[in-house]
Amino acid sequence: MTAKISYGSVEVGTELPARSFPVTRATLVQYAGASGDFNPIHWNEKFALEVGLPDVIAHGMFTMAEAIRVVTDWAGDPGAVVDYGVRFTKPVVVPNDDKGALIEVSGKVAAKLDDNLVRVDLVAVCDGKKVLGMSRAVVRLA
Repeated sequence: MTAKISYGSVEVGTELPARSFPVTRATLVQYAGASGDFNPIHWNEKFALEVGLPDVIAHGMFTMAEAIRVVTDWAGDPGAVVDYGVRFTKPVVVPNDDKGALIEVSGKVAAKLDDNLVRVDLVAVCDGKKVLGMSRAVVRLA
């Protein structure tokens, strides 16, 4: 399967459709079950506070996965992503209420590379704080 976006139709500066991803404590429990990561900082408020966190925090890999969805939705094919990396800058704090947290992700084509590849830079924020740094994906377009 190849990406649906054509390399020739994309320019540096092209903005990807931004997305928002809600995260609740229930979301974290579901992710823990799927990933096998049952670290108590992701579900036990008392433990999270005891180790110096402000509250329960989302799994870093969960945050990273939600962010790349902006790219895979835009490209039309998850297999089009050939490289992806981030630095975790701030945790996504998930309060125990009806709202939880909201991860807001935007992306922009930062460079056109050889062989129908583009580099997409992502910005992921929660509560006005950048939660991922150096978030970049290399995508092969049609």
